[in-house]
Amino acid sequence: MRLAPKKRIQLTLFVSESDSETIEHIRKKFNTKQFELIKSHVTLCREEELENLARIVENLNQLKSSPIVIPFEKVKRFSEGKGVLLPAKKGNVDFDNLRHTVLKGIIDNPKKQEAHITLMHPRNSTCTDILFETIQNVSFPKILTFNKITLIAQEMDEPWSIIKEFKFY
Repeated sequence: MRLAPKKRIQLTLFVSESDSETIEHIRKKFNTKQFELIKSHVTLCREEELENLARIVENLNQLKSSPIVIPFEKVKRFSEGKGVLLPAKKGNVDFDNLRHTVLKGIIDNPKKQEAHITLMHPRNSTCTDILFETIQNVSFPKILTFNKITLIAQEMDEPWSIIKEFKFY
């Protein structure tokens, strides 16, 4: 599978519509640009990990896994306080194992990636102390279940588009 050179790709776990209402409300209110580019999600694999896309797709097609459950902590700021994310609890073995399975035969020891949902991306929003106080008082889901992995692409600064979905069994 070849993509145009100007495209970025990643593997994503999109938050289901039934679970995303609160998250999307905050994203739309405080980070409209990012809200317009992509729905709320946890990035599973970044583009630099997906260079051998044919092998990745093969691994995904052979994936035999039940849905992945990710527990989340309280929101926190990042990138010198400009951004806000909803971090997954530390030690999420299921997330780590899923990354290893997807990257099998390509990257034997993938870099540790902390699962999270970005609420305010510092590239196109800036969190203030007042905004963060407001966001801290929101009741976000404590646990989310993901039923599929989605291969997505972005060309330039356009919204991300779905290339293919791989459902869990």
